[in-house]
Amino acid sequence: EVQLQASGGGLVQAGGSLRLSCAASGFTFENYAIGWFRQAPGKEREGVSCISSSDGSTYYGDFVKGRSTISRDNAKNTVYLQMNSLKPEDTAVYYCSAQRRELCILVPRGTDYWGQGTQVTVSS
Repeated sequence: EVQLQASGGGLVQAGGSLRLSCAASGFTFENYAIGWFRQAPGKEREGVSCISSSDGSTYYGDFVKGRSTISRDNAKNTVYLQMNSLKPEDTAVYYCSAQRRELCILVPRGTDYWGQGTQVTVSS
């Protein structure tokens, strides 16, 4: 069974930090690019960050550049997203995305598997 288990979300004050994790199983993790997308109520799902399956190339949405870092540990089948200087507008459900490609794309329709999501809430 394919699983992408997102965790690490929670309630944090503006300016704080969170580290999200995506633990994968049921597929060949190292052959997939992994990304993070988020969706707030009434908003479309948008790309946050992704990392390639090969050379570790990373990509970030404009709204998180300079504030977040994505990384992967293939030995643990896990991808991490470190988010700093969080803002109230970062509040959303964050979803892990697996893409059967080397270079990821920050487009929801490029996803082959979705995780269940983890809630991030940033207070003022």
